[in-house]
Amino acid sequence: MAPIPRAIEEKSSLTLFSAALALPGMLPLAVAAQTAPDQGVIALKYFDYRDWQPGANRMSVRSPSLYVLRPLSDDLALEGTVVYDSMSGASPLAFNTLSGASGLGVTDYRTAGDVKVTKYFDRFALGVGGAYSRERDYISHALSVEARTWTADKNRTFAFGLAGTSDAIHPTDRPIDNGQRRTLDFLVGVTQVMNANAIVQSNITYSAGHGDYSDPYKLLDTRPDHRRTLAWLTRFNQYVSSADATLKLLYRYIHDSFGDHSHTFELAWYQPLPNAFAVTPSLRYYTQSAADFFFGPPFGNGLVPGEPYTADTRLSAFGALTPSIRVDKQFDHGWSADVSFSYYQQRSSWRLGGSGSGGLLPVSARWISIGVAKTF
Repeated sequence: MAPIPRAIEEKSSLTLFSAALALPGMLPLAVAAQTAPDQGVIALKYFDYRDWQPGANRMSVRSPSLYVLRPLSDDLALEGTVVYDSMSGASPLAFNTLSGASGLGVTDYRTAGDVKVTKYFDRFALGVGGAYSRERDYISHALSVEARTWTADKNRTFAFGLAGTSDAIHPTDRPIDNGQRRTLDFLVGVTQVMNANAIVQSNITYSAGHGDYSDPYKLLDTRPDHRRTLAWLTRFNQYVSSADATLKLLYRYIHDSFGDHSHTFELAWYQPLPNAFAVTPSLRYYTQSAADFFFGPPFGNGLVPGEPYTADTRLSAFGALTPSIRVDKQFDHGWSADVSFSYYQQRSSWRLGGSGSGGLLPVSARWISIGVAKTF
């Protein structure tokens, strides 16, 4: 799965695990996750995304969001997010043909929200959450429960999670051709403080889904009615005292029953600067193999009636590079702001361990994020 372009185009269920178990950038925050927050947070974020291929613009997305965290008592906290995505442009129909070539283009929106309540005890915390997402042709509901427990010295935290998602697909060009999908997600993870300057986190998630996975807007697209996904994510943060900075490393492996598997490597450097500024440059490399039923040009190549088939380039074999930079600024009275810029380049020839799928145009993308937050 490509980090941004595929995530923007592919209809996917909301997942509550990612935010709940994100590894903090600075070590003191890891300890704070084991106790109820004593301050509230309200944060506004604006996300602007655009991708293109040689000679043709594709999708653009604009997305404002609001996040709120509020302590309800000494041992109870409530948090939630609301987001609105506005999408327009032309997504790939088959190989280098765009669905907007007719001049009609593609427009859509997504309104989504999630909420979670977490109860803190002496040696563990329990969180229960729900999520909802709606587009013109897609509705998703999710429920989750997450438990964390830690050792007496709070140097090691174990996490366990379970989520269920129900999706309904209603293609706008075929109102009677509806689809359903059900998914269960399981997570187990551990976060270990190595010493005063280093922390590591490793999570394994397993997803089992059944239902309609075919893309109704792509010709001849027929996919299996079940999907199993295993993902392993490991993060490592090392504080470098000589530079008063933090080195961040990330590795993620995903194995998909569709036949494709992917690797993600990321390197980031968090550097505080004078006047309460901080800068974080990063570089991410992503590589994936093709699904068992992906067939490249010419369109229709490899098609066997009744067998799985796709020409969706998001299931092809490719590699991608994403350099990014983020700048943070702390202000008085609990205010902060951040801005980030990322540039994405995807090439079949950049696939690790092989040449990738042939005959496909490269994909480029950029996204900008601007945020402001207030603690209270």
